[in-house]
Amino acid sequence: MAKVEIYTSPFCGFCYRAKGLLEDKGVEFNEIDITFHPSKRGEMLDRANGQRTVPQIFVDNTHVGGCDELYALESRGELDGLLG
Repeated sequence: MAKVEIYTSPFCGFCYRAKGLLEDKGVEFNEIDITFHPSKRGEMLDRANGQRTVPQIFVDNTHVGGCDELYALESRGELDGLLG
């Protein structure tokens, strides 16, 4: 199974949608809350090439993007293969 990391903040509807899709697929992920761990915001910006919005999702250290990109992978039938 792939290593999945997701940068989030509370009350973010897109974060809940992305996490929900991963949970529905039975995927374990490491959630990094940038609100309660503000030092992680800079880390997210570096890893996501300056993307400031949450969620930012990484699979095996590869930047997938946000919620829309995650659902786009799912709709194209590519997400399961990526998650391994």
